Amino acid sequence: MADVLHAWRAARVTPLGELHTPPRMTAALLRLTVQVVLVASLWRGLYAQSGTTAGLDRGQAVTYAVLAVLASRLRELDQFAGRDSVIQHMHFGTIVYWYLRPLPPQRYYALRALGEQVYGFAWALAGYAVCLAAGVVEPPRSAAAAGVFALSLLLGQWVLYYVMLALDQLCFWTLRNHAAMLILVFAQNLLSGVYAPLWFFPDWFITLSAFLPFQATLSVPLSLYVGRVEPADAPLQLAIQAAWVVVLALFTRFLWYRAARRVISQGG
Repeated sequence: MADVLHAWRAARVTPLGELHTPPRMTAALLRLTVQVVLVASLWRGLYAQSGTTAGLDRGQAVTYAVLAVLASRLRELDQFAGRDSVIQHMHFGTIVYWYLRPLPPQRYYALRALGEQVYGFAWALAGYAVCLAAGVVEPPRSAAAAGVFALSLLLGQWVLYYVMLALDQLCFWTLRNHAAMLILVFAQNLLSGVYAPLWFFPDWFITLSAFLPFQATLSVPLSLYVGRVEPADAPLQLAIQAAWVVVLALFTRFLWYRAARRVISQGG
């Protein structure tokens, strides 16, 4: 019972910070609305004089772009406002408290991320329902396609969790990783297809992204949703996503072990 209580308290830290700050929620709603409107208008304008480009028609392209904006809400919370991020604890020397709590640091971090993603999913689902009702995005092509998309999206967020975890773990060796965070966020958005579907990029760029985990976070799920990836290829894409989850899980577990050896509690 105590473990469940600790888990609940850890998972709700960041969402509570958002819910107790109405101006922040209003700003998030306004920003999301503007992003959806502008992105939909942009892609409709780009397809005004063309039928199909890079294997996508206008409806598919707009749907992909809007879903990419909505998916970004899954991990766009103001984590610094809670003053409980790894980089902040490393800067102030309080990271040792993570190792003195009843929960191990890796479990605490995972629960925090789970709470953030559940809260972000509520935003994304509400936005999707509004966009679907307004005809901004197309519905899934079939119930089977919707199920495959949901599974792929779950795996994609799992991959993204480990990618962000690995970046945070770098703080144990670099102390400050603000520049690395900016670089990774840009690389993640570019290589995962947030800015534009990967099929619009040169062949060398697509080949490079295939060897990195970023496209597994977003491009694959959205490609399955809009039908750019054929149903026959879905098992292979899901297997690749699952493989990235396993590889990154083992890598970050190793980093947790190495990080624990660097934390020193001075004064007892």
